[in-house]
Amino acid sequence: MPEQQDTNTISFTLKPVAPFRLDYTVWALRRRPGNVIDRWDGLAWRRVHELAGGVCEVLVTQAGPPDNPSLGVLASGRALTADAKAPIRNLLTRMLGLDRDLAGFYELTRHDRIMAALAERFRGVRLPRFPTLFEALVNGIACQQLSLTVGIIVLNRLAESYGARFSTPDGTAFGFPRPEKLACADMAGLKRLGLSRQKAQALLELSSRVAKKEVDLPGLEAMSNEEAVEKLLELRGVGRWTADYALLRGMGRFMIFPAGDVGARNKLQAVLRTRKPLDDEGIRRRLRRWDSYAGLIYVHLLLSGLAEEGLL
Repeated sequence: MPEQQDTNTISFTLKPVAPFRLDYTVWALRRRPGNVIDRWDGLAWRRVHELAGGVCEVLVTQAGPPDNPSLGVLASGRALTADAKAPIRNLLTRMLGLDRDLAGFYELTRHDRIMAALAERFRGVRLPRFPTLFEALVNGIACQQLSLTVGIIVLNRLAESYGARFSTPDGTAFGFPRPEKLACADMAGLKRLGLSRQKAQALLELSSRVAKKEVDLPGLEAMSNEEAVEKLLELRGVGRWTADYALLRGMGRFMIFPAGDVGARNKLQAVLRTRKPLDDEGIRRRLRRWDSYAGLIYVHLLLSGLAEEGLL
């Protein structure tokens, strides 16, 4: 067990728009139980972040039922000051979608038996976002053409090798690598983590360009979906699925359903009980009624798969 470092703490409360379920939302973010970046013990979500003042760990718990939720936040870090409260509040609001009112989604789905059952089963889940578009892109590139379990293992190795470290009573926790740190990696090192040469080259180029401010990822958030996708497709290693995934999980675009996700496609077919396999046009046609919330349906399908595995 590593020696604990002296830490400062700050705590505060957040009030999400109801209904809200922290457990469902965190599971939609972490996706697999072996995720070492987004840690969940059944009660608390823990994640290491690098803020302007240094490295800290943020712990979040929920009090109150989904219809009257309250979140307790405890942040710990050696250089943590009261000034960190505002950026942590903003970060959690972004990542957990705390300010998003989903009344329109529940009203829309209640008129369809299948979607109403799906929405009610996971009532309170939000569309969780990665803290940066960079992290969303790295997730997408790393998980291309791999099972989700293997993809998460690769992402864990990236965090353990290049992410910030934070000592806890339970051991060392790892944050997601910053582009500046990942840009300093070498091809051989990334391949040892399980990345193909093509993926390693894509991550090195992306990290270097973001670190040098040669590509303005935050600026893409002001663009339309079509404009943002066009810009993302210019990046090495980014195809349509990765671009759609980045829009959904990095930019919070509710209307995006990553049709190239084979698991989600199969799950949608099973839920809708379609006789023929769904192609991209078939998915668009089937989800047209819920166009504004197609990405949220994607999240519900993810949770449905996790529930079938006995993880929820």
